[in-house]
Amino acid sequence: SVGSSINAFAVENFVDEMAEAANMDPLEFRIQRLSHRPDLIRVLNELKEKASWGRTMPSGMAQGLAIHECFGSIVAQVAEVAIDNKGGVSVQRIVSVVDCGHLINPLTATMQIESGIVYGLTAALYGKLTIEAGRVLESNFNNYRMLTMDETPVMETHWSLSGGDKWGG
Repeated sequence: SVGSSINAFAVENFVDEMAEAANMDPLEFRIQRLSHRPDLIRVLNELKEKASWGRTMPSGMAQGLAIHECFGSIVAQVAEVAIDNKGGVSVQRIVSVVDCGHLINPLTATMQIESGIVYGLTAALYGKLTIEAGRVLESNFNNYRMLTMDETPVMETHWSLSGGDKWGG
């Protein structure tokens, strides 16, 4: 998504800050302010159910959420994150709810969502480029730190398809 991913990150972080300042649950804060967008509310409500949003988490764990629309699709996600006693972060589970209107090949679409999660977590947890003598050292996947299979969280992708004339990407 290039620009859309970083814009979603900035906007959703600010929305979380506003929810905290209003002393409100982040999901309910979003729903209250999206009364003009029943499609986004529908996706958020389904996410709330699928991810068991707001349940009591074990010590050192928390849930976070985001919703974004681009390329004609709405994607909402809950991440369950653990922080160890040394401050290390690991993402345990990500639940996604997607409305792209219609779905032709669910397996391919699920792979698109889940590979995006892997690349997004790679960028968030390990993303860096090293410049030495004017050149980038991480030239390809052989020397760029990627999320490994054992670090990949459990992922659930759910489809909440609105149909009609909507054909997202």
